[in-house]
Amino acid sequence: MGYTTKQSREILNCLEKNKNRHLTADEIYNILNSEGISIGRTTVYRQLEKLYDNTVVRRFKLDGNTSACYQLAQPCGECHSHYHLKCTVCGKLVHAQCDFLNELSQHIFKDHNFIVDGEKTVLYGICENCLGKERHDD
Repeated sequence: MGYTTKQSREILNCLEKNKNRHLTADEIYNILNSEGISIGRTTVYRQLEKLYDNTVVRRFKLDGNTSACYQLAQPCGECHSHYHLKCTVCGKLVHAQCDFLNELSQHIFKDHNFIVDGEKTVLYGICENCLGKERHDD
């Protein structure tokens, strides 16, 4: 990646500690500040863009209304070949390596002449842990 600043190293450490989640720039900023790491919000945004440009982090943009989410890029393109499941309660990210979903992608290509981009495919719902908490609270 070339020259690495202290700020980008702190952001990378934060993303590594949270590698099973997609984090917004604001979430990264809040985590770092809660750990006593002094970094400006603008610096977090700027460093994330540089890390994204250098393919060190992955960026997920759902639409023009919500904040982009970031995740540390996995080696060897691990995230390119499968869907992701994201919990809307706790933010946990699950890498769904599943034959059924692979068959779904093949069906979409075969019957609809459309290639699904696994890197950008995120299904949203509630994870097992949060679902269990909701059931327990009832």
